[in-house]
Amino acid sequence: MTEDSDGANAREGGAGHYTVDGHKVAARPLEPGLYPVATPIGNLSDVSLRALEVLAAADLVACEDTRVTRVLLDRYGIRRPLVAYHDHNAARERPRLLAGLTLGKSIALVSDAGTPLISDPGYKLVEEALDAGHKVVPIPGPSALLAALVAAGLPTDCFLFGGFLPSRAGQRRQKLAVFGAVPATLIFYESPHRAADTLADMAAVLGADRPAVLARELTKRFEEVRRGTLAALADGAREVPPRGEVVLLVGPPGEHTSDADDLDALL
Repeated sequence: MTEDSDGANAREGGAGHYTVDGHKVAARPLEPGLYPVATPIGNLSDVSLRALEVLAAADLVACEDTRVTRVLLDRYGIRRPLVAYHDHNAARERPRLLAGLTLGKSIALVSDAGTPLISDPGYKLVEEALDAGHKVVPIPGPSALLAALVAAGLPTDCFLFGGFLPSRAGQRRQKLAVFGAVPATLIFYESPHRAADTLADMAAVLGADRPAVLARELTKRFEEVRRGTLAALADGAREVPPRGEVVLLVGPPGEHTSDADDLDALL
């Protein structure tokens, strides 16, 4: 397990500190364990104070891309050892991280943006850490799917996160058919260059008039939330292709109510 060039200096300093608005704050020592830490999805000001304290105090920070995480840590004056942990090296690095936990280390786990374990390899690390009896402490915070949901104007009382749909059209339509009758708002991550095709498939499988939302670049400078029917959004995505990170949301099928009295009656 290799650390970046700041690793040795960070270890020599023991528990670190973080800086907010020019004020340096000492981080309290962490108990041994794995700490999945949510990080900003765009706007670096969205990080929580608790997340900063954990990142500053951890013996090691495991991240998808050390360069991306370094930008966040530099913003808040945090210098800790970093190690890359992503899809391509997870099988090799996971035993080393688990060995660190066995030695009583505190390890923070972050993704490039948002909440770890959501469409990244962190799930297996958490699963194996728990199986080995290690403590796992979630540090909640930003999440693209929740940010999109609260801005969409679609029902929020029941929703289903479908992750990334298959890239091949046939497999994508089969997956959508499974979700079609679910009485919930559907949420998917999608790459910008496939957004138009995916929306067209959604319109064909789920219904052209079904209400939907395309949200992109959430919390960033060019944040945009497009609302309309699946057919209209598909046409719009072909005319003006979206750029950046994309979240697609589809409203529930048929009549839907979020009225508390009606829900109580149904229950």
